[in-house]
Amino acid sequence: MARTIQISEFGGPEKMQLVDAPVGEPGAGEIRIRHQACGLNFIDVYQRTGLYTNPLPLKLGMEGAGLVEAVGPGVEHLAVGDRAAYCGGPPGAYSEARVLPARNVVRLPDAIDFETGAAMMLKGLTAQYLLKRTRPVEGLEPGDFVLFHAAAGGVGLIACQWAKALGLQLIGTAGGPAKCRLALEHGAAHAIDYTSEDFVARVKAITGGRGVKVVYDSIGRDTFERSLDCLRPFGLMASFGNASGPVPPFSIATLGAKGSLYVTRQTLFTHIATREANQEMADDLFAVVASGEVKIRIDQRYPLAEVAQAHRDLEGRKTTGCSVLIP
Repeated sequence: MARTIQISEFGGPEKMQLVDAPVGEPGAGEIRIRHQACGLNFIDVYQRTGLYTNPLPLKLGMEGAGLVEAVGPGVEHLAVGDRAAYCGGPPGAYSEARVLPARNVVRLPDAIDFETGAAMMLKGLTAQYLLKRTRPVEGLEPGDFVLFHAAAGGVGLIACQWAKALGLQLIGTAGGPAKCRLALEHGAAHAIDYTSEDFVARVKAITGGRGVKVVYDSIGRDTFERSLDCLRPFGLMASFGNASGPVPPFSIATLGAKGSLYVTRQTLFTHIATREANQEMADDLFAVVASGEVKIRIDQRYPLAEVAQAHRDLEGRKTTGCSVLIP
């Protein structure tokens, strides 16, 4: 048995319950992991509220790090006793221990502690596929401008640092002067306080009226339409989240009128669908963290039993950097 966070109906943070759940033995292609830390992400909120639907009752959590306790038949890249980290489905990471598919799990380098491993996998791999795999048709070169919303969040602070390492000029938006300073301290070339500034006007001023090659947007409804106005011709609007709500329907003719723009809706789980792709992306993430070019900032730690407060803080945009749950 393992203490686990579960919901029986969709709704607010109060719907999450701490229960004792059976863990069991891993089957073919699976491992059992004993968590040392669990990651907290907005996708967990979407699953809790039912925006992303799953069968009920539902165990929550998509990211964790710990020690491999058992290995099922056919698993060759992991062994009992390995330090390991993962992100990906099925949900269930908010727990002391669980069984999950081994294809999502990678060995965690000794130089990276468990809390960092739990905090960085989903957010770091998201930054990796955005900056390395989700690029405008004209490509990205050192010196190019990109716009990144929520730049002081967990994905944003990693992206700020990684973009700087790649030579990109990242323009970050954030809510308030303190969060803007945080983005600048982590490598953003410019920061825009969306609570007091017109981010479209600022982007145009920063880029000399040209606009950016790509917008990376996890906010959704509140930023999508105006983000299109920040793009240069043939620019790419890369939506990867819905923190303010889903993007409403829009006329595809708008893209032509605004400069023959491209729009894509990305999700990490397409990129890490195979073990080989997951390992390749994780190796890239581990390398940039080990080099010191990207540092993983953990600003909030919560006991597993206080997960409801963690969700309230996350939804209220009271968090910065990464958050972890400690079983």
